[in-house]
Amino acid sequence: MSNIHDTIDNEVKSNDVVLFMKGTAEMPLCGFSGRSVQILQHLGVPFKDINVLASDELRQGIKDYTNWPTVPQLYVKGEFVGGADILMEMFQSGELKQLMSEKGIAA
Repeated sequence: MSNIHDTIDNEVKSNDVVLFMKGTAEMPLCGFSGRSVQILQHLGVPFKDINVLASDELRQGIKDYTNWPTVPQLYVKGEFVGGADILMEMFQSGELKQLMSEKGIAA
């Protein structure tokens, strides 16, 4: 059985865009997660949603993985982009769309 760090690492590296969030894209369980989903959907970016509420190990593991205290967390092409506030700022400034296009992700 692999440890949670390896599991997270695998998800981050095998999916172009991953959002670790509370709930799912269809049913976010917090406002920040919901806002992050809306931003990605508005940009038309395909992403994998991972519900951190599915296990305590995952919920703590993702915080340890990035050393970032909050969820949601967005990863693009294996790199941590940020949480809801950073996503919102990047979206409003156009940086998020630019990042996606630089990484070769259709937005």
